[in-house]
Amino acid sequence: MTAPFASRMRMHLLQEMEQAPLDLLIIGGGITGSGIALDAAARGMRVGLVDMQDYAAGTSSRSTKLVHGGLRYLKQFDIGVVAEVGKERAIVYENGPHVTTPEWMLLPIYKEGTFGRFSTSLGLRVYDFLAGVKREERRRMLSAAQTLAKEPLLRREGLEGGGYYVEYRTDDARLTLEVLKEAAAHGALAVNYARLERFDYEAGQIAGAEIADVLSGRQYTVRARCIVNAAGPWVDTLRQLDGSQQGKRLLLTKGIHLVVDQSRFPLRQAVYFDTPDGRMLFAIPRDGKTYVGTTDTEYTGDMAHPRMTERDRQYVLDAVNGMFPELRITTEDIESSWAGIRPLIFEEGKGPSEISRRDEIWQSESGLITIAGGKLTGYRKMAETVVDRVAAKLEERDSGTDGDRNGRVEETGGFRKGASSRGVEIGSVAVPVVGAGGKYPPCRTKELPISGGHVGGAASFQDYVAKKTREGTGLGLPRELAAKWAACYGSNVDRLFELVREMGNEPKLPREVSVPLRYAMEHEMAVTLEDFFVRRTGALLFDIDWVRKWKGPAAAYMASYLGWSADEQARYAEELEKRLHEAIVPEDAVDG
Repeated sequence: MTAPFASRMRMHLLQEMEQAPLDLLIIGGGITGSGIALDAAARGMRVGLVDMQDYAAGTSSRSTKLVHGGLRYLKQFDIGVVAEVGKERAIVYENGPHVTTPEWMLLPIYKEGTFGRFSTSLGLRVYDFLAGVKREERRRMLSAAQTLAKEPLLRREGLEGGGYYVEYRTDDARLTLEVLKEAAAHGALAVNYARLERFDYEAGQIAGAEIADVLSGRQYTVRARCIVNAAGPWVDTLRQLDGSQQGKRLLLTKGIHLVVDQSRFPLRQAVYFDTPDGRMLFAIPRDGKTYVGTTDTEYTGDMAHPRMTERDRQYVLDAVNGMFPELRITTEDIESSWAGIRPLIFEEGKGPSEISRRDEIWQSESGLITIAGGKLTGYRKMAETVVDRVAAKLEERDSGTDGDRNGRVEETGGFRKGASSRGVEIGSVAVPVVGAGGKYPPCRTKELPISGGHVGGAASFQDYVAKKTREGTGLGLPRELAAKWAACYGSNVDRLFELVREMGNEPKLPREVSVPLRYAMEHEMAVTLEDFFVRRTGALLFDIDWVRKWKGPAAAYMASYLGWSADEQARYAEELEKRLHEAIVPEDAVDG
């Protein structure tokens, strides 16, 4: 039987959405929409989700790939953000240890730097307290000698010491996928490459949407009792479609990251460092590479495919060579890059780096609920707030009362009064209690593992990986490959092992390619080559030569399995070539 999250199931899922009204239709398959889908489905709602691109193709695959507590927000006195998001890190890790890894971070302190020794020590202590950091991960202060022992590549001149604390590294695209796969396991109907064409209304209230399958061109009419706009950078586009873009609006900013091989940038230790203009950058080792970012500039270009410019690239290179002067990294050393857009909520008089990362909920007169702003780390809590609101709205409708607060702007305020099973007060209006005798129970996601995270908890994960590695080697897999799959796919690795048994040896593809590729098509709705090489594996970012080596055979394999025409195969191959080009060549390069 075909799995419910298989590429071949897309049309069936769209048809199923048409057959009966949804309780909730979500527009946007990034981490915010995916989190909402999981929360709502786990509470028993009939949920649909569509995205005009692939899942996580926007902001949710283009971040710094950290589930971090927002230490920088202490400088802005965003205490609520630091406290809530810091605590959420531990929940994200516990529910998905295969896509989230503790990473000790070094913050070097320089004589003329942004952070002094006293302020860093105090800030990290406050951070530990607010975020509820467990004892073994609490901050340590280091001398200059200890700091250099952690990372010898650091600039020595003016170094006074360092702060040492824990962040959490993640694969943002896979985190999004695993959340959405768990939502599908709870009954959510999710389809990528399905574009919203227009909203449908009854008596002035939003009642559904017309959805176009981007791949086939077929149109679907989906009825929904409630619709949430979780479209990230496209939030205002949907508000325009609803005729409700007024008041607050988005400010889009762009951040880029550069990837360099460890042979040229042998970073031992993740480093969080400041630049001469007062910005903060991360340098993080990962899978034999080091990546560095990010910039923060206003952006008005192509939202689907943002790219680095020569100025972006030079800014990061200058920062790297200023902090790690012995390296002398040049443009020739850059193996790959990515650019992403942050959908921030515009604040008059503030620059991009000064704007709060708080999230807000807006509801239009038609009933369209919009979630804007926010951070990757806080996705689960954001979803809880939104779904509490949706549940209250649905229960009000079922009871015949009119509790809509049309046109009101509502701030979740970084969860200052965050949603809970006891209800939530947003702004000055109390939302009815959810789960206290109502149809829908309170949020369940705090202790709900995401797909692949059913491994007995974070503390058991390494033992789980060791056990599955032994099982994989028993199937004839190289130990390194078995361990890689177990760590990447978590409790879903059993399905990859089943594919090893079923598929045998493919004549043109080794198991390291064919098995994850089949799994991506059968269980992760990978539809194109880009889906597989960028978001299902991250290879275009961190192993670009592997992509170049296997792109042709992988295209032939997908074409055979999914029944592509020759034109479709050529089109998807061309799209991948564009992504390979964009990863290396700046948008404004003379030959670009």
